[in-house]
Amino acid sequence: MNKKVFLVVTAGLLCSKGLLAEVQPRSFLGEEMVVTATKTLNSIRNAGGSSVTVITAEEIKNSGQNTVEEVIKGTAGIDVVQNGGPGTLATVFLRGADPKNTLLLVDGIPSNDPADGQRAPNFSNLTVDNIDRIEIVRGPVSFLYGSNASAGVINIITKKGGTIPAVFFALEGGAYGTFKYCGGANGQKGPLDYSLGVSRLQTDGFSATDEKNRWVNPTGKSFEKDGYENTTLSGKFGLNLNKNITLDTVLRYTKANAAYDNPGVDVPGNTQDYDQFSSRVALSMNYKPLVSTLYYTVNNQDRTYYGTNSGIYNGHQYDIGWQGDFAVAENNTVSVGLNNQHESMRNGPTFDRNMASNSVFLQDQWHVGVFNLVGGLRYEDNEKFGSKRTYRFAPSCDIGKSVLKFSYGTGFRAPSLFELYSPVYGNQQLLAETSAGWDAGIEQKLSERVKLGATYFRMDYDNRIAYDFGTLKYAQVAGITKTLGIESFAEWKPVDQLFFACNYTCTFTEDASGNRLLRRPKNKVGLTGMYKISKNGRVSTNMQWVGTRKDTGAKNTAGIITNDLPDYFLVNMSCSYQLTPSLELYGRVDNLFDTWYEEAWRYATPGRSAYAGVKVTF
Repeated sequence: MNKKVFLVVTAGLLCSKGLLAEVQPRSFLGEEMVVTATKTLNSIRNAGGSSVTVITAEEIKNSGQNTVEEVIKGTAGIDVVQNGGPGTLATVFLRGADPKNTLLLVDGIPSNDPADGQRAPNFSNLTVDNIDRIEIVRGPVSFLYGSNASAGVINIITKKGGTIPAVFFALEGGAYGTFKYCGGANGQKGPLDYSLGVSRLQTDGFSATDEKNRWVNPTGKSFEKDGYENTTLSGKFGLNLNKNITLDTVLRYTKANAAYDNPGVDVPGNTQDYDQFSSRVALSMNYKPLVSTLYYTVNNQDRTYYGTNSGIYNGHQYDIGWQGDFAVAENNTVSVGLNNQHESMRNGPTFDRNMASNSVFLQDQWHVGVFNLVGGLRYEDNEKFGSKRTYRFAPSCDIGKSVLKFSYGTGFRAPSLFELYSPVYGNQQLLAETSAGWDAGIEQKLSERVKLGATYFRMDYDNRIAYDFGTLKYAQVAGITKTLGIESFAEWKPVDQLFFACNYTCTFTEDASGNRLLRRPKNKVGLTGMYKISKNGRVSTNMQWVGTRKDTGAKNTAGIITNDLPDYFLVNMSCSYQLTPSLELYGRVDNLFDTWYEEAWRYATPGRSAYAGVKVTF
């Protein structure tokens, strides 16, 4: 069978496992394979006009970080803001859009919290253990993924069982009284493949309120440390019932506890308990030229707050759906998907609300010579907001060492249950948000060792929903809110042992009144480097420069309100050495120059900190 036909036919099977595809590992300056951009297997070059970043398991390991939010911070087009130390609220701004416009998937399971104020994804408790890759798709993909995907999708894919059984165990410790242990096993037994992981992370933490950002220090002497604990269990199982039918199951459970401060106020006793359980079961039937998949996903998130902000928030969501991928011809694939989604939220004994929607999407992919075209349409029927249609058109042209790409798409986001029905902050008169956006870019290989790229993007949001400090409720923002800018990158491998990657993002944000959106820098630069000392050892560095951002109430060093957060520069370093085939030593230093900075006003960040660990593989 022709190679392209094989990729087309198997794409649906890979996608059916919850976008769990075990695709080819990334080679520097190579062509990554992705599934998130089209819900089918494609190289980035052939995925239409999508702007995609892939962070591989090797790159996650080289970063030395323990959480997803730390790993993605230096990525083009992404800004991460955390309100304090580990376990506190961590939000993502993709291409300058609100966090609620980004969809988080974990093994294909929609993981935005239905009980969050704006149904935004929270990255604070996502550890990197057992993760195989992170795929980031920037730009409107609501036609594939529905509500919350108007700015893009971040898809976290965990590891799949291999043919060679392996067991590992690791210990790590370091600054702020941090201790971590984790372990896992993967392999294959007859028709069953499996991958299991468990991790436990605990730290004394630091106070989000310190001498530089405090308003009030109730103790009068010292600041209470904000500790954190996280236990995560994950599992992925694949059962080959016969050569054409596969049953796949994914399970993930996280239990965490975090202490936190109010903005600028050290508050002993403020803690949050967090429990999340998510699962996906998918039955895939591969009878060429059709790959058909039935799936069911569930996502439960429970948050309980103690102290000055006490409250209980329970979010639940399930999806039932089917997807079929049909290889119409060697150069043409048609995908059809049906989905029923139900979400509910409880806040104490009196607040219990739910909402359901049904949707169908159609996608067509063409590969004709040097031209690739992806187009699609979605029809969604929301029980409160009626029927909505979204679409996307994404051509690209692959000419030798150059790729020219373009995309245009529309988005739709229904208000969250909290935005609508909260007794204090809700507004049942809210309309659904709509959006439209486009991007155009080029990627160019100057040689086998140098690659460059740049993309211009723009998104317009109508009926945007935001918290109104005048009415103290959620309200529609008048007029059009715009986000636009440029993402660029360069990769250079001067010798086989050395690799550099640099990215620059320039983002303009503006509401109809001309106000810049909060906490989103206009300029940001990321630089990573990796040097292989030998075949057993490597040293990596990650540097970030983040420009000034707007944040209401922010002050300068003289205490004058400027509403500007100052820029900052961070350097992190990590290293590892394979002492024996089964024993690895590793370590990292974060914030090497001990820079004091704030991602959000009145919330301190960690200073210079060092960590070291050992990993044993059997």
